[in-house]
Amino acid sequence: MTTEFSERVAVVTGAASGLGLAIARKLHEQGALVALLDLNEVADVGDRAVAFALDLTNQAAVESVINQIGERFGRIDILVNSAGITGQTNIKTHEVTPDDLRRVFEVNFMASFYTSRAVLPWMLKRNYGRILHIASVAGKEGNAGMLAYSASKAAVIGMTKVQGKEYAETGITINALAPAVIKTPMVDAMPEAQVRYMTDKIPMKRCGTLEEIAHMAQFIVSPGTGFTTGFTFDMTGGRATY
Repeated sequence: MTTEFSERVAVVTGAASGLGLAIARKLHEQGALVALLDLNEVADVGDRAVAFALDLTNQAAVESVINQIGERFGRIDILVNSAGITGQTNIKTHEVTPDDLRRVFEVNFMASFYTSRAVLPWMLKRNYGRILHIASVAGKEGNAGMLAYSASKAAVIGMTKVQGKEYAETGITINALAPAVIKTPMVDAMPEAQVRYMTDKIPMKRCGTLEEIAHMAQFIVSPGTGFTTGFTFDMTGGRATY
């Protein structure tokens, strides 16, 4: 069966679990050739998928892997940046350590910069591309007790706005997705009080699901979503209404 994603080459980071794995599986089901990138071992997604274990905060390693993917398939059509960490949470600013803040920015922001910087030349060759950065409602509104995470995701949103404008005439769209709390292993590892604080702010009074995230991501990176760029899509159960 031919679909709009048939023969499209997609790169998904943070693909070992959570949002990244769900999105990778969704794109694979829709016919895409998927490259799964993660520091941890990646699950077997299917016969049209390849996996790379790498540290996404290592710029040289990222550029090497992206170029391997491009050379192997002759193209890169989609990038989804889903890798992320929360760092220390449920603490106030005077308790934040600079080392933790730097680590969160390295994974959440710098890695997304490295991957998008590396794939853009491949997309420019074909005048087509879809880049999706997974941000967070914390980057819009700020979550108390999550300075490093909130600030890093705000930086991702800022980068999305800039990149969307820079490549608006090239056939490449760059957008972000800002979820509220999604049921993932990362959220399961957070202090219960922090999760409750975030969930209480959601009018639907529940976490989002991986299936809902994957559905929205598929829409954003589809060929038909071509007149929206530099935008941050909401997925917050009614929390963010702008």
